[in-house]
Amino acid sequence: MRDAVVFDLDGVLVDSHETMGKAFAVAYAEVIGAGPAPFAEYQQYQGLYFPEIMRRMGLPLEMEEPFVRESYRLADQVPVADGVVDLLGALRERGFRLAVATGKAGSRARSLLTTLGLIEYFDQVVGSDEVVNPKPAPDIVLRALSLLGTKPETAVMVGDARADMLSARGAGVTAVAATWATVDEADLIASGPDFVIRSPEDLLPLCPQIPVRGRGW
Repeated sequence: MRDAVVFDLDGVLVDSHETMGKAFAVAYAEVIGAGPAPFAEYQQYQGLYFPEIMRRMGLPLEMEEPFVRESYRLADQVPVADGVVDLLGALRERGFRLAVATGKAGSRARSLLTTLGLIEYFDQVVGSDEVVNPKPAPDIVLRALSLLGTKPETAVMVGDARADMLSARGAGVTAVAATWATVDEADLIASGPDFVIRSPEDLLPLCPQIPVRGRGW
């Protein structure tokens, strides 16, 4: 019987690619200078912590400050993915504990969720700066499960990137690939998720009502 769901943030709960691209372009212009910002390459590393993406791209970590600044400025423009609010409400009604495990820093993730009115649905929010090894290591999922007080075998991780699926499998939880806002569906599916869902409501059959003792269950 499943009792908890851990969500990635960008590309699952919110479709932040457009605003992320704007923030990345500003950061690139400020630190690197003129020329097109390689955002398409940046998107190939979705799910990873920003400093790790900079390392892999060979870009200076100094880009983080303007990127984060612009991300905060644009936060109210980030759209919540269609169907997500209904999904979160249904999961809470069914008795599930919910967490976010994101490539973002924890403070920025909590701020965005607060701005968008989603923070109330989550018991825990864990950022990549709050674990020793961020995705694709399992640490962030295991940390979320520990805070929720649940076991890997009763939990689900929903993500839109290879890093999410690797993190989920490493933690021993059911890995669910969400395709509605991913930028590389082929790579996501090739990473070997346990389930593939194409809309938020598709998660509900995997998360039936949790029995409540003393109420006829």
